[in-house]
Amino acid sequence: MNTEILEVKDLRVQYRTAKGPVKAVDGVNLILRSGEKFGLVGESGCGKSTMAMALLRLIKPPGRIETGEILLDGIDLLKLSDEDIRKLRFAAISFIPQGAMNSLNPILRVRDQLADTIRAHDGKITRRALQERVDGILRQVGLKAEVARMYPHELSGGMKQRVCIAMAICLQPKVIVADEPSSALDVVVQRQVIQTIAQIQGQLGAAVILIGHDMGLMAQFADRIGVMYAGKLVEIGPVRELFSNPMHPYTQLLIASLPTFGEKSILTGIPGLPPSLRDLPRGCVFHPRCPFVMAGCSIVMPVLREARPNRWVQCHLYNETN
Repeated sequence: MNTEILEVKDLRVQYRTAKGPVKAVDGVNLILRSGEKFGLVGESGCGKSTMAMALLRLIKPPGRIETGEILLDGIDLLKLSDEDIRKLRFAAISFIPQGAMNSLNPILRVRDQLADTIRAHDGKITRRALQERVDGILRQVGLKAEVARMYPHELSGGMKQRVCIAMAICLQPKVIVADEPSSALDVVVQRQVIQTIAQIQGQLGAAVILIGHDMGLMAQFADRIGVMYAGKLVEIGPVRELFSNPMHPYTQLLIASLPTFGEKSILTGIPGLPPSLRDLPRGCVFHPRCPFVMAGCSIVMPVLREARPNRWVQCHLYNETN
């Protein structure tokens, strides 16, 4: 559990526009351990999905990975050729997309789509072995073997998402990146899909990065949580500690905005709006909305540091001099 499988160092992703660069991911550092379930949360537009695409080298123009390292088992994915990174996708690091409806080929049966993924990495597999493998993978994600003969339009939303999970695990990767895999589903199916991912993760021993904004689902799924704001990771910590004692003011406000059972209270939101990633405020990116803002917050950008054991926070409140 303590072995590092993925390390991200100073990752920066920008989208070039006529009005200037959009800093979607701005100096992110992250370590993912083998077999770990890591949750990445934050408001819409904070860079979570860009982060996911960058980890698999799927950023397309006008987006560009400007600097950084993405070390998977010690191999820097950013230094690999297009052919070498293609070989690693699905086999070493895989992706569960947000929109299953737009991710599956509408004119191919489920079996053909899974088979294409497997054949791309194992061209010598026999037809019989391929069929058995496809049927086994579908059963692994809770689908019957006959689903292999169906087209995407014949499946429910939850079944489509399970097919996407099946494609992500068909080559037993070490790291699975799931980008809001349950966001377009109803509440009951959401929970079933997250439970399926957790079950598969346990069977494979893979590490999972689950991206989303549903703090309730994250609390049930993740071992650790990273909180992202305006392209930066502002807090990282074990899930129970982060919920019981959030350190960064943004994390505190996020958790305070959640409804609670058993007592009536007025729902409170976070004042203000997230900044434009094209025009970030000077200093701490959260200072215009922060209830604890100090004079230096609008001048100096705080660094992400280990303020307590296993608790990382990017905030001047926890500087060593304070």
